[in-house]
Amino acid sequence: MAATNRIPVSREIWESLSSLKTPGETFDELLKRMIDAEKERRFFDDMQKIEKRGEFVELE
Repeated sequence: MAATNRIPVSREIWESLSSLKTPGETFDELLKRMIDAEKERRFFDDMQKIEKRGEFVELE
């Protein structure tokens, strides 16, 4: 379901976002791609922290 919402951003941010879009990509698709990338980055950061602490659970 598509919803129309306004997110106020500065001209500088608008231009930066626009430069990240691929041809034909919507802002909705761009933002989803960026969110997915951030979730993946956070997951790997968390895994590295766990690995450094050496907190592992043995699986049978």
